[in-house]
Amino acid sequence: MSEARRLEVLRAIVEDFVHSREPVGSRMLLDRHQLGVSAATIRNDMALLEEEGLIVAPHTSSGRVPTEQGYRRFVDRIEDVRPLSSAERRAIQALIEGAGDVDEVLERTVRLLAQLTNQVAVLQVPQFSNTVVRHIELVGLGEGRTLVVLIGSNGKVEQRVAQLERDVAEEDLQVLKAALLGGLADSRLDEVPARAELALSSLPQTLRAAGASLAAALNSLSEHSVVDKIVMAGTANLARSNRDFSLSITPVLEALEEQVVLLRLLSELEIDPRGVAVRIGRENMYDGLEETSVVATGYGPDKIAKVGVLGPTRMDYSSSMAAVRAVARYLSRILSS
Repeated sequence: MSEARRLEVLRAIVEDFVHSREPVGSRMLLDRHQLGVSAATIRNDMALLEEEGLIVAPHTSSGRVPTEQGYRRFVDRIEDVRPLSSAERRAIQALIEGAGDVDEVLERTVRLLAQLTNQVAVLQVPQFSNTVVRHIELVGLGEGRTLVVLIGSNGKVEQRVAQLERDVAEEDLQVLKAALLGGLADSRLDEVPARAELALSSLPQTLRAAGASLAAALNSLSEHSVVDKIVMAGTANLARSNRDFSLSITPVLEALEEQVVLLRLLSELEIDPRGVAVRIGRENMYDGLEETSVVATGYGPDKIAKVGVLGPTRMDYSSSMAAVRAVARYLSRILSS
């Protein structure tokens, strides 16, 4: 019971601090929350939370504020992401559905997400080049190893060694090459995975396993054609959060300008069972982002690309998680139609 009560006290501290930006004391908790215990009990719980490293006193004789570990414990205990209000859902639907083309849909999406959360909204957009497959070469290296070479219409040559279950005779390599090249010639590089799978169906059963390994290698090589970009909105919201950063927002702004960093960060995020990914403070191991939090989720048919928000660790996590998830669902629906 005491553990559950302490976590209720932690929840109350997080919510009050996020709302007020002021350290939270026991008297404030007693006045604002129905915790059902005395001020002395709350002070004792706060002392234990401080020992656990979940809250800290920023100044002598002040109230307490959550630490990164405190925010993490709070976020992990959010069992269900609350749905948005019907008014918020209608606003999302009206704004996104009213866009004229895909680029406008994406621009409206990040502007809307920034407005809903008062954070910086970021959206990862896969960009596929128009390069097509010009040629495929397979070279047996012995001991089941085969060099796979993919040559694009732009003249770029990509190659890697595929490990097969067994050595494949030269004449069988030619059969594999003919099947893969027949299925992939003049296809865009982003079409390689689907077309390679179709090409495998024309192979004799005895060559299917080798064909699958070679197709996997070609899929990996084709991924080099993808150059993602970032669509962003709401950087002005950081200025209103300047007090939440120990020095200034300049390192954060500089990190946001580095699209490579943001793309890497978004690509690394793992979606949890609630349908979102949350990184808090120093969980973001990139220069300039150590005092920020990121809430994101996947969108689109395969949910690989991410959309989300970035802001100070003093973030309304519940609302941000709900907004990110809802906007991603509407965006996926629009793009699929």
